[in-house]
Amino acid sequence: MKTEAVRMAFTSALLEAAKQDRHIFAVTTDSRGSVTLGDFAQQLPQQFVEIGIAEQNAIGVSAGLANAGLRPFVCGPACFYSLRSAEQIKVDVAYSQMNVKVIGVSGGVSYGALGTSHHATQDIALMRAIPGLEVYLPADGAQMRAMLKYLVASDKPAYVRMGRGAVPQVYQEEAEFVPGKANWLRQGKDAALIGCGEMVYHCLQAAEQLAANGIEVSVLDMHTLSPLDEESILQAALTGLVVTAEEHCVHGGLGSAVASVLAEHKPTAMRILGLPDEPLYNGSSSDVFNHYGLTGSGIAQQVVGALRK
Repeated sequence: MKTEAVRMAFTSALLEAAKQDRHIFAVTTDSRGSVTLGDFAQQLPQQFVEIGIAEQNAIGVSAGLANAGLRPFVCGPACFYSLRSAEQIKVDVAYSQMNVKVIGVSGGVSYGALGTSHHATQDIALMRAIPGLEVYLPADGAQMRAMLKYLVASDKPAYVRMGRGAVPQVYQEEAEFVPGKANWLRQGKDAALIGCGEMVYHCLQAAEQLAANGIEVSVLDMHTLSPLDEESILQAALTGLVVTAEEHCVHGGLGSAVASVLAEHKPTAMRILGLPDEPLYNGSSSDVFNHYGLTGSGIAQQVVGALRK
């Protein structure tokens, strides 16, 4: 199966877009290596801004660039941009409606072995609570490329979170991306799996395992967390069981967003799968996923357990 790092899909597509539009800038904070912006800096140095280890300043500088009519993509570790720069994103970008795209790389537990300081497991909860800020989690490289076409053309501020390592392909290269509209990847009558980011692949794996045992589930890629596709969530609820899966704390992320919609409009049996509210196990992403059951088999087991109740 083809695998690709989403961050590399992003930077290669951004470079090509910037070659066609001199208004596109890449801003980073001593993280061109981890973001894979080396080629961009070398080929378009006049459209590249290195701030150093100063994420708050990077957001402010990017807001200034946007105010001057440029289209900055400010890139770096999701753990630092989501928390250290929260006030600047809230005020300088979202409240001021500056056309800044905040690109959080190595989100979730991508930096797993480095521990809590480098985990980004509260970022979605925070970012989706900021009015005027769009929030996106691409599932793979193909979707990231489709998403970038929208981001380049859009004048709205956004936060985009992606992982670090190579991930299996979910979409074909001609994948369609519609902001705020979730993608139905599989239809089933027994339950609905709603995933975002890297968890979408694991949801598909779970669906295949369940189908082999006569359980048919829908799979929904909720690539946009703000604005949220409430219509698709309510459609998923028609199965009678909704299970969400995310590389994020179980509080405040995808599961909480879906639960809020269901509680208000259509109370439905539900399970929220994610990272627990505790100091996390340290290790590679796959180690952490296995430890907490965020795998195809782990998700399938949760569905079976919920259906038996």
